[in-house]
Amino acid sequence: MNADILSRARVATRLPARDLDRARRFYSERLGLEPVDERPGGLLYRCGGVDFVVFQSTGSSPGTFTQMAWEVDDIEAVVSELGRRGVVFEEVDVPGFRTRDGIAEIEGNYPSKGARGERGAWFRDSEGNLLGIGQPVG
Repeated sequence: MNADILSRARVATRLPARDLDRARRFYSERLGLEPVDERPGGLLYRCGGVDFVVFQSTGSSPGTFTQMAWEVDDIEAVVSELGRRGVVFEEVDVPGFRTRDGIAEIEGNYPSKGARGERGAWFRDSEGNLLGIGQPVG
């Protein structure tokens, strides 16, 4: 078997939902996303050519870490628009990491991204999943 077999595979995030109808409404009304496909117990979304699924689950996310994030070109515009739609952004104030108006300045970035840092913002969906918005800083 090839050692790099997964490097060519597509990656797809899975997010649990205790109430799939409530999650569908959140993703539609707050984020402006509609499923591209669905099956009993699952909604398939596609953003930028990448899939993620929100699935019916009896379990729930602890919401203690970022489970999925979108990389955007203008974080202020995205945070402003989502806030207008009722998305509530997390405020964080810990040593070395603090949000201002919902957006944090993050030191460092991956060299392959050609950026020296990143700006980030986080919010929870209707099911408690912690989601993020990021913008590389050049």
